[in-house]
Amino acid sequence: MPHLPTRRLGQSSLELTTIGLGTWAMGGGGWKFAWGEQDDNDSIRTIRAAIDAGINWIDTAAIYGHGRAEEIVGRAIQGRRHEVIVATKCGRVWEEGSREIGKRLRRDSVVAEAENSLRRLRIDVIDLYQIHWPEPEEEIEEGWAAIGELIQAGKVRYGGVCNFNVAQLERVHRIHPVASLQPPYSMLNRSIEDELVPWCDAHGVGILAYSPMQAGLLTGAFTRERALALPADDWRSRSPYFTEPGLSRNLRIVEQLKAVAAREGLTVAQLALAWVLRLPEVTSAIAGARRPEQIHETARAGTVELSGEVQAEIEAILKSD
Repeated sequence: MPHLPTRRLGQSSLELTTIGLGTWAMGGGGWKFAWGEQDDNDSIRTIRAAIDAGINWIDTAAIYGHGRAEEIVGRAIQGRRHEVIVATKCGRVWEEGSREIGKRLRRDSVVAEAENSLRRLRIDVIDLYQIHWPEPEEEIEEGWAAIGELIQAGKVRYGGVCNFNVAQLERVHRIHPVASLQPPYSMLNRSIEDELVPWCDAHGVGILAYSPMQAGLLTGAFTRERALALPADDWRSRSPYFTEPGLSRNLRIVEQLKAVAAREGLTVAQLALAWVLRLPEVTSAIAGARRPEQIHETARAGTVELSGEVQAEIEAILKSD
């Protein structure tokens, strides 16, 4: 396994490998945005395989499986805390036994969430604590100020946000510096390029790209039959990327990308990750995994540099449909 390069996260002191491990699917089934059932032992082996492969950071969230993903991360990193940077999120809350998800960024709620995350993760400090969504929007300043307090108290090292637009970033950045923005970014979802990427570059904010493989569509393994057979408890069965008319367009693009990837000696997933990382403003791409054998494919992508010719070819494919 080649050594994974690192990039500095914005103006923080965190050096992240170009690939991070995402744990959304490790929340398992039974909650509103589940990916279907997942075996906890597979998850633990996957996390440890990622660390063994040189991936030095894990992205999780309290809401994934209503605490389950954080607990699994906590179990998996026991004895290896010094090898891994842990990022988690706040602002999404739930009642025990309910699938409904609340949106809360009041100070007391954020502080309580942080304490619960520290307990589930079995750690003393959260390396990167992120507001999961800017909702309720009228509470984002209060929630961000609470993260600043947690940093002052030594329970959090750096604060970041997810899914914020430029105006929302401006509002919180005045209160306390934002270390990172975590937006969705992939070949099929490029909305951050026009405004968010330039703003983050100008303000020293690192970008952590989530869904770089568009929830599995850009792995090359997804078929129409598989999409139509997604169970009702898999959130993708309701996604416009996985239903018509978007599904047919996306599958046509993937077919064309397969030829490019094969010529470069890559899988489509590796091509998709390397493409996201072509932007210097992107610190790292978050790749989810359910099984250890998926790790080596995604980790290698963090070492790939696409030539200008390949980037131009991909651009033509993405604009042709």
